[in-house]
Amino acid sequence: MISKSGKSTRNTRLRSAIGSLTAQAYERIRSAILRGELPLGAPISGRQLAGQLDMSLLPVAHALKQLENDGLVESRPRSGTMVRMPTRQDIRGHYVVREALETQAARLFAEKATTAERGEVQAMAAELDALNADLKRDPQAASEAHLALHRRIAECAGCPELLRAIEKSHILVLNWLYNSAAGFHPSPKRWHRDLAAALAGGDPAAADRKMREHVRFGMEAVLRRLAASNKLADAALRVFTRQPRDRRRLSSQPAKQTH
Repeated sequence: MISKSGKSTRNTRLRSAIGSLTAQAYERIRSAILRGELPLGAPISGRQLAGQLDMSLLPVAHALKQLENDGLVESRPRSGTMVRMPTRQDIRGHYVVREALETQAARLFAEKATTAERGEVQAMAAELDALNADLKRDPQAASEAHLALHRRIAECAGCPELLRAIEKSHILVLNWLYNSAAGFHPSPKRWHRDLAAALAGGDPAAADRKMREHVRFGMEAVLRRLAASNKLADAALRVFTRQPRDRRRLSSQPAKQTH
């Protein structure tokens, strides 16, 4: 007979194993969404994903629930689970939230960042501009660098609650997803270097203005392109465009958060 302590140890190990598999499934599915392997509106089969990922349905179901909480996946009665198709209102709303959070981060950065932190952010911005200028760039590397830059700005603002709000809202990931689905659009030269220079200048009002301009850039182009390609849901009916299932195995490379 297994003792209570033995059962407890076994249950703890089981939960740990499931948690590890859930994390793997989350990263793999999330990566597939952000890379466009599972496009906006695409139906998602938990059982099919479990087979592709060589794991049981339970961790995949947990991962899909997390992705639903992130706003990347949606489950609806009689429609099943699918990559969430945003409405025009959704996209505008995420841009508004991001603008509010990141302009505050910019103001606080201008007030509180140390000389070393200002130099670090300027160096990160220069590297990101160089990545974006490279025609052979890896989009995943560029997106990772973009997220790292905006996270660092929020970290140097000296307000952990603000950084948590930015991360919890997933606005950087969602904005990047919308840009990716819309086919991206080129940013001006020195786009991030000019932003970093404004933040490093020590003027909170100037930093606010530059970050506001930075966040708003391209929103209307994203909306036009998604509307033209029927990748926007109806705000009232929440109609989703189902796309053919892609039975190819998901990429084994984990996703990275980004702009």
